[in-house]
Amino acid sequence: MKNMTKKKKIVILSVMVALLLVTGFVNVALNSSLSDGRVTETSTSSASFYATYRSEREATRTQEIQFYDSIIASASSSTTAKEEAEVNKMALIAQMEKELVTEGIIKGKGFADCVITTSSNNVNVFVKSAELSKEEVAQITSIVVTQLNVDLDKIIILPSE
Repeated sequence: MKNMTKKKKIVILSVMVALLLVTGFVNVALNSSLSDGRVTETSTSSASFYATYRSEREATRTQEIQFYDSIIASASSSTTAKEEAEVNKMALIAQMEKELVTEGIIKGKGFADCVITTSSNNVNVFVKSAELSKEEVAQITSIVVTQLNVDLDKIIILPSE
């Protein structure tokens, strides 16, 4: 396996995350158009979105961890590449844990469901709710700021039912 530059790794991971998001939204769109009328489109889409997103996020992250593991285990990888892969793998695992804990706290506060996505620019919080009051937004924002240690202006809260 050739040594990959850090820029190439970042591009590959960014493309994987973008594909995951696109796949999730396409799946939601297809599921809502195939609704048979027994369940409202909104509840079908919502349940499907949260479950599908989590499943696809887990699959993508498993692939990312396997990618890092292959670099670490490869005899042809340089020491620097192995060290970078180990650091990136640990950072990904820490991010996964923080997102999971934060989602659990938000759900523990009485929200039906939520999914958190983090990027270098923003933290997106999808909350299962038709709409959110100012108090609910403040509560969610406080949890995200505390748990993920991000600036207030980096948080985007999106209600979705």
